[in-house]
Amino acid sequence: MKLFRCLSKTAVVAMLMAAGAVAVAQNIAVVNGKPIPRARADAFVQELVKQGQQDTPQLQALVRQELVDREILVQEAERRGLSGKPEIRFQLDNSRQQVLINALVQDQLAKTKVTDADVKAEYERLTKNGGAKEYRARHILVDKEDEAKTIIEKLKKGSKFEELAKQSKDPGSAAKGGDLDWANANAFVEPFSKAMVSLEKGKFTEAPVQSQFGWHVIRLDDTRAAKPPEFDEVKGQLTESMQRQKLQDFQQQLKAKAKIQ
Repeated sequence: MKLFRCLSKTAVVAMLMAAGAVAVAQNIAVVNGKPIPRARADAFVQELVKQGQQDTPQLQALVRQELVDREILVQEAERRGLSGKPEIRFQLDNSRQQVLINALVQDQLAKTKVTDADVKAEYERLTKNGGAKEYRARHILVDKEDEAKTIIEKLKKGSKFEELAKQSKDPGSAAKGGDLDWANANAFVEPFSKAMVSLEKGKFTEAPVQSQFGWHVIRLDDTRAAKPPEFDEVKGQLTESMQRQKLQDFQQQLKAKAKIQ
């Protein structure tokens, strides 16, 4: 009986040691009782490798120390109750949303890739039916008609279009004063294009223009005779534009399905 008990204790010790070894394998460290998963460290290393660093034991050691240091600081912040403050909760929620949105964008782009054949077909469509003019316009995109009307009133009172364009919902042009560069009329959706080509140079639309993206205020800066660029010159720009269009369509589809109260 004593031998059986002795063997039982030995077996228990062995089992506990094995469990400890598994825990160590799954975690790179345990800080004040809270484990840091190895998967988190592996993901950290992978991100650094993507940026051009070499996966070496030294890099892994640095990552381990960084994660341990972060965990110590986070635990102290939690101990002080900082995560419960409204402004901190807002920042945490906002950061989480942005990370998820970025991940969704990348996932959607991967599922709806723009192929070289798609870009070539779009190029041929634009150059074939391009017409005789190119237009250089600016626009300000907002969500509501009343917002667009307010912008128009400010323009009439002398406000600078480029300054007001900073509030535009179009991230591609807002930072450039709403500038859309030279483009053929067919490059824009029909309501936008129709309003733009009817403008005199230097004039802006005195009524908001609605498209599937929102409400536009448009100013026509100049026109010129159209000369289609070579495909290779615009391939990257066309690809980016088509990807952006796909994302905008995807967002509109989600908004149409959403129940908003």
